[in-house]
Amino acid sequence: MSTTAGPPRPRRTPLPYGLLVPALAALLVALGYPLAREVVLAFQKFGLAQQFGRPPEWVGVDNFRELLTDPYLWRVALRSLVFCVVNAAVTMAVGVGLALLMQHMAKPVRILLQTGLLLAWAMPVVATLTVWQWLFDTQYGVINWVLAKSGIDYAGHPWLLNPMSFFFVATVIVVWMSVPFVAFTVYAALTQVSEDMIEAAEIDGAGPAQRLRSVILPSIRPVLLVVGLLQVIWDLRVFTQIYVLQQAGGSTRDTNLLGTYIYRLGIGGGDFGMAAAVALFMLVLTVVLTAPYIWAMLRQEED
Repeated sequence: MSTTAGPPRPRRTPLPYGLLVPALAALLVALGYPLAREVVLAFQKFGLAQQFGRPPEWVGVDNFRELLTDPYLWRVALRSLVFCVVNAAVTMAVGVGLALLMQHMAKPVRILLQTGLLLAWAMPVVATLTVWQWLFDTQYGVINWVLAKSGIDYAGHPWLLNPMSFFFVATVIVVWMSVPFVAFTVYAALTQVSEDMIEAAEIDGAGPAQRLRSVILPSIRPVLLVVGLLQVIWDLRVFTQIYVLQQAGGSTRDTNLLGTYIYRLGIGGGDFGMAAAVALFMLVLTVVLTAPYIWAMLRQEED
């Protein structure tokens, strides 16, 4: 009885794993030590006295007990969660919409739009915030002037004093700075969608909306998942925009998000142990929010 030999199995070598060692070592030094230090600080009382040499006091879970029983932490967490979801959703909608539009634009118009997006993306954060602060300035802002000229009584409106209008301004800025990344990434993915599949769907009688829903979006689903995951992480960790707007006149207590709350506990208040505990809470919240995206990506890989 003869047996047919199968294809030879590839020879296993440790070389690929060895090549990963430098990158893993760099990650361990750059991320592992700060994370381990943060975990240790979260279980210590580490304030200004410890900055001048006094040994830190080990307090166990007291920092977490105090935080989790503080209603203000939950208000900040809920505020951060809502801000993250709204900004991520708006950014994805606008970015994907612009990417779809770029497919149907004439080349000169598309290049002009892409140049504008690139300039918005490349502008330094502080310079961007300076421009937007001027636009929304109470006395000399262009936004108030345009609204007043349009018959809407917004002359002298203090955008940053009211928490709702404060977060409206912050959302406009964050979305404006985030849309270029989504638009460019999704547009690059759209250029790889098979034209044959789209033409076949069109021949079968599928309209534009059906082709988008049944052919185009499923084809770029992996890219959408990755971009959506990054947006959730970035929008939950937003700091600079909120901090600068607070410095420009916003009410700190009513507009704190988790990022600025951690900063004001640690750098502002000198309570680094409590700040580390909030940072760990934020890390857990990030994992909970991103878990569905990671699960969807893993299932996509299996399919």
